[in-house]
Amino acid sequence: MNEDDRIEVSRRHLLAAGAGVSAALWAGQAIGQEAEGQPLMGNPDLPEPMEERMRWAVVGLGSFAVGQVMPGFVDASLSRMTAFVSGNRAKAEMLGQRYGVDRFYSYDDYDRIAQDDEIDCVYVALPVGLHAEYTIRALEAGKHVLCEKPMASTSAECEAMIAAARRNDRRLGVAYRIHFEPTNRTAFEMIAGDALSPLRHIRCDHGFDATPESWPPHRWRLEKALAGGGSMYDIGIYGLNTAQMMLPDDRPVSVAGVYAYPKDDPRFVEVEGGVEWRMTMASGAVVSGSSSYCYQPYVSRQAYLGAKGAITMDPATTYYENELVLRAGNGRRAIESGPPARQFADQVDDFTRAVREGRAHRTPGEMGLRDIRLIEAIYRSADNGGAPMPV
Repeated sequence: MNEDDRIEVSRRHLLAAGAGVSAALWAGQAIGQEAEGQPLMGNPDLPEPMEERMRWAVVGLGSFAVGQVMPGFVDASLSRMTAFVSGNRAKAEMLGQRYGVDRFYSYDDYDRIAQDDEIDCVYVALPVGLHAEYTIRALEAGKHVLCEKPMASTSAECEAMIAAARRNDRRLGVAYRIHFEPTNRTAFEMIAGDALSPLRHIRCDHGFDATPESWPPHRWRLEKALAGGGSMYDIGIYGLNTAQMMLPDDRPVSVAGVYAYPKDDPRFVEVEGGVEWRMTMASGAVVSGSSSYCYQPYVSRQAYLGAKGAITMDPATTYYENELVLRAGNGRRAIESGPPARQFADQVDDFTRAVREGRAHRTPGEMGLRDIRLIEAIYRSADNGGAPMPV
């Protein structure tokens, strides 16, 4: 008798005995059922054993790393944290106890990771102004690097990072998490599947009120040496990058921008506080957007307008809650796509696969360079009264 036959016999036995079970039990009679093991069915996507996973060091233990990156590793299937790099040893050790990490480096002895065989990849989660230095040092140490967005302060720094990756034959990616976020992936598949046919216009609005008094991490965002640029670098880049994600076979041909923030606001002495921007694509589609450190409440909104329908996402690019609505004809349909928090685990696991397979990450360094060049062109346009800039 095979396994399926035994299961069927047991099922019939239970059905036949069902009517008399209660009486039998009350009478003190024992009805025994034998527990039988069954083979693993199908091809389930099981997590790898911990000892086989790719080993990662997290560089920078700020609120984003602690609140988003580290929980992402907990949910990952192919990746695990083995080291922390921080200027605060006590904080690193406390987090190490929580996550089972026992290798700690400071920024001063960071280069010693070259001798650490328990580190394969590095996740750089520092302020933007430090991305280039710590990415290049990790690449020179022989480690693969996933760097937070935006990639760096200038396109020249991005080019140096890419050159270091090539020189050392290492993978380099930029952490554009939206490419792994379920709701945005659904939007991408719908657009690619001709749901809007074709796209005519994309509108992107992203921003928040940057107030260091109420949230100290906002402080470095207002310092050019650490932030690289203003709101367009930090929050507007979501719209810029995600719009291009939805148009993979198109390319920008020109951009334009105007500054849109109160010039007498003391917060914006070093960086811009807001930009209204426009990008014209080779296909004739237009992407327009706004980025601001003066919006209240938090704004994260994308709209995709086509000849047959429209997709609206509000919120569109958050950590925990994104919404997608498709409008076509007279109909309106909200579409569920899965938990946004998966984006962090899926992002690091995709980078792990890229390293193992010797291929580019889905969001490589070249993408980060492209976006910084576009932002630099938007700033040049704004500095020249909004004149379009070819790209």
